[in-house]
Amino acid sequence: MPKRLWTRNEMILTLALYFQLPFGRLNHTTPEVRELAKLMNRTENAVALRMVDFAACDPYIINSGRTGMPGGLSVCMPYWNEFVGDKEKLFLEAQRIKANLLNQSIEETLHITSKELEGKEKETIIKQRVNHSAFRSMILYNYEELCAITEISIPDLLVASHIVPWTVNEKERLNPENGICLSALYYEAFDQGFISIDKNNKIILADKLRQYETEEFYAAHFASIKNQPIRLPEEHLPNPLFIEWHRDCVFNKV
Repeated sequence: MPKRLWTRNEMILTLALYFQLPFGRLNHTTPEVRELAKLMNRTENAVALRMVDFAACDPYIINSGRTGMPGGLSVCMPYWNEFVGDKEKLFLEAQRIKANLLNQSIEETLHITSKELEGKEKETIIKQRVNHSAFRSMILYNYEELCAITEISIPDLLVASHIVPWTVNEKERLNPENGICLSALYYEAFDQGFISIDKNNKIILADKLRQYETEEFYAAHFASIKNQPIRLPEEHLPNPLFIEWHRDCVFNKV
């Protein structure tokens, strides 16, 4: 039987998943790899190996001293070059392909209700949901689905927090170095500048918290984490320049 060639759609789906998983999860036992294999009617090993092929295109992996599978470079590099500078396009195209394979509308795959679309531009809502979903997967997988402060592991209580918001720097909206996995309380505290991170990746508290020092919740939820190092991710450490921006523009903002 002749070898089944990879289609463009399959390559796009696999590359989209590659960007969401840390290097250590590019294997046939990873649930997301198994799910994609089933969707494409491919073996789990075939999908895992194709993802490792993409790793051979990735300067981040190469510069870290690791290697992918260079034998697939000739097949994978054109897709890498096409999408590495426009991940929004990649994730959107991958979502449309997935919807088609599932015989669903893209709105159904993204769980977008008709009420959410009322009075709004459908394509804008779809793009926002695709980007949000991809960034969330990227950050949660990178942090092993644990809050970087508390190590809470309940997915519904975890938020993929941007260090520099989308509204400030759209170019970095899908950069994994611009995200931290935080539980809901600390996401809000970080987002509103009550806490930040110093140059040594330790938590610092804002002066505006001092008015609450006599409250019981302060000792439990803030004094207890002061100067505590955050739990660093598997890959893509928080970018120091983004953290510095947060300290300067959010944390120290009066």
